[in-house]
Amino acid sequence: MVLGSCLISFTGLIIRDMDSAGALQINFYRGLSLSVTTLLILLCFYRRRTAKKILEVGKQGLAAGSFLALAGICLIQAITTTTVAATLFICAAIPFITALLAWVFLKEKMSRHALITMILAGSGVALMMLAGFRSNSVYGVFMAFGTAVSFSGFAVLLRKNKNLEMLPCLIISGLIITLFCLLLLGGDISIAWSDLVRCVFLGSFITLIPNSLFIYASKYLLAAELTFFMLLEFALGPIWVWLFINEVPIKLTLIGGSLVLFSVFVFLFYEMQSEVKC
Repeated sequence: MVLGSCLISFTGLIIRDMDSAGALQINFYRGLSLSVTTLLILLCFYRRRTAKKILEVGKQGLAAGSFLALAGICLIQAITTTTVAATLFICAAIPFITALLAWVFLKEKMSRHALITMILAGSGVALMMLAGFRSNSVYGVFMAFGTAVSFSGFAVLLRKNKNLEMLPCLIISGLIITLFCLLLLGGDISIAWSDLVRCVFLGSFITLIPNSLFIYASKYLLAAELTFFMLLEFALGPIWVWLFINEVPIKLTLIGGSLVLFSVFVFLFYEMQSEVKC
């Protein structure tokens, strides 16, 4: 989860670096490359049983893929209409929304140290969300919140079906994104070659690998713990755009991000200590 969160934190930087592609065009090619690459991976692993594996996810997999697709669509809309910092730090509410949904639907309870570190992170998230609402786009803030709710639903469904091979959800997600964007774009899918390369890289690498690791980790971590590590993504994302394209975050963003990073490392320390004792 740490590896995946660090990798996907570069999403905002890549999107900001696009030359002219719009949000729908980025999502179209990202979704298409995500689906195609995931299908190729499944074919390598399961060969003739690939179709069976895809069908095995059933309605639960379709719902999970739909939630992930909605989260992806909302995320790109948010990043392209407000600052990366505002978007990612509003999305930092994901672990808390997930914890609530997991408690209601899965009866999952968190350990004491996990709860304490989440409360600590919550103070950082509150500061970051305040920074987000000070940005100049109410629509972007709304889309970021939609991302948080949708991804939380995806995480809970993964935990509910942890004994299933849920990687095909990424194919479903990519196809839904592709068809949705194509419907809205019509025939306007032409973008610069440099942007196309970025979009394919975004879908086939930056989106695929972290989500695959997320699906794998869902078999071992509680839903709230699973999404707690995503706070690394939301804390690191604004740093990359600050360093590489000079999109400077406000002080509240930096203070809140520091609290989040500290809480994640404290949580990691306690988890590692628990493993050693076992």
